[in-house]
Amino acid sequence: MKITHIKLGKISVPLKTPFKTALRSVESIEDIIVEIHTDTGNIGYGEAPPTGVITGDTSLSIIGAIKTHIAPSIIGHNIENFEELMLKLHSSIVGNTSAKAAVDIALYDLYGQLYKAPVYKLLGGYRKNITTDITISVNDPDEMVADSIDAIKLGYETLKVKVGKDSKMDIKRLSAIRSAVGNNINIRIDANQGWKPKEAIRTLKQMEDLGLNLELVEQPVAAYDIEGMKLVTDNVNTPVLADESVFSERDALKILREKAADLINIKLMKTGGINKALKIISLAEIYDVECMIGCMLEAKVSVNAAVHLAMAKKIITKIDLDGPILCKSDPVIGGAIFDNSNISVEDQPGFGVQKVEGIKYI
Repeated sequence: MKITHIKLGKISVPLKTPFKTALRSVESIEDIIVEIHTDTGNIGYGEAPPTGVITGDTSLSIIGAIKTHIAPSIIGHNIENFEELMLKLHSSIVGNTSAKAAVDIALYDLYGQLYKAPVYKLLGGYRKNITTDITISVNDPDEMVADSIDAIKLGYETLKVKVGKDSKMDIKRLSAIRSAVGNNINIRIDANQGWKPKEAIRTLKQMEDLGLNLELVEQPVAAYDIEGMKLVTDNVNTPVLADESVFSERDALKILREKAADLINIKLMKTGGINKALKIISLAEIYDVECMIGCMLEAKVSVNAAVHLAMAKKIITKIDLDGPILCKSDPVIGGAIFDNSNISVEDQPGFGVQKVEGIKYI
């Protein structure tokens, strides 16, 4: 199975409601789709969201990286030589993790098709069903309470609540939500780097004193501030999850060695795809630190790949893969099945994607 050419396109998928965090507000998913074509007629699908405020990657940079650097390095090579393809992919250009992730996903898709096996089985095959949380965007407390109640009515048992814009208001938001949903619902909070270390400690201790019973806090401080994150980790009872601080296996190793966080969040768009994510997973297994698998605002092609990785590995114990659920429609035919909080896969070769509708080719 030899790579003959690569096609790029764009998809636009409106969200059910605006997605609001401490960093941005988004009303639709605007992603780049990658199709890797082969001499056997097989097509591998990948996807990359332009998430400039987190990864630094824009639509134009993703397209440029693939067209001018990545594609020339892998076209003409065989899928059978998978390790060589991964080396070529990751040495073709520095950074540009979203572009690399999209191509990595498409290559893993073809690798599964080559051996007629679903990717999750090739990577470990630990389980076949997972349960995701759902994101509650940062808004006025009353609106966040209403969104939380609506999610629970749909069967969600874990809420991921966005905070980080105003710590005093964040306490009011969480107090209102916990009062409304009761104590049997898991609540995770994500500050998206919105707090300073001392502010994070003060805010989290107040939340603890109020008995808000938070499962974890995600990225409470700036991504670069590993010392500050360790300060938070050492001074609160709520487990700290490192997200934007972890792009590479080197980042993960530093955090694990210094015990700067209690948990690691893996996102394919940060790592550059599954190949590098597996290295972070191996480190987490060595240090016996559980991982979350997360996503940016992505449609089902790339989230589908994260689903397979989550199903393959036991160390991934927390799931935050609600991207496709937040969309008004699903342009992807095949792949993982999203039934509100429950996600399952059928044993189709690769990632099981048959077609992506509405692609505007570039």
